[in-house]
Amino acid sequence: MAIWVVVSTMINKETVIETLKKVLDPEILMDVWTLGLVYGIDITEGDVSITMTLTSPMCPYGPQLLAEVEQNVRMLQGVTNVAVHLTFEPAWEPSADLKMQLGLI
Repeated sequence: MAIWVVVSTMINKETVIETLKKVLDPEILMDVWTLGLVYGIDITEGDVSITMTLTSPMCPYGPQLLAEVEQNVRMLQGVTNVAVHLTFEPAWEPSADLKMQLGLI
């Protein structure tokens, strides 16, 4: 008699968020999720779409950050496709808590 175990390969938002917390902005040394650079995460079956911004439109590490986000999310079990969309609307504005963490206030 064979027993089959079905392992779910469904990806969820919490797993994507935990992965985004591992992608650091090399200038600020804080992850893109905590910085508030991620504006949206949409998941349809194995397709993950991430809308994000940068701390500045002139961020020299922008291409590196976008590539790291895509690569890290793509490695998650159950992900078949990743699209990272860059936007500057609205412009990034750190929260009061984040400003305190960064020593800006």
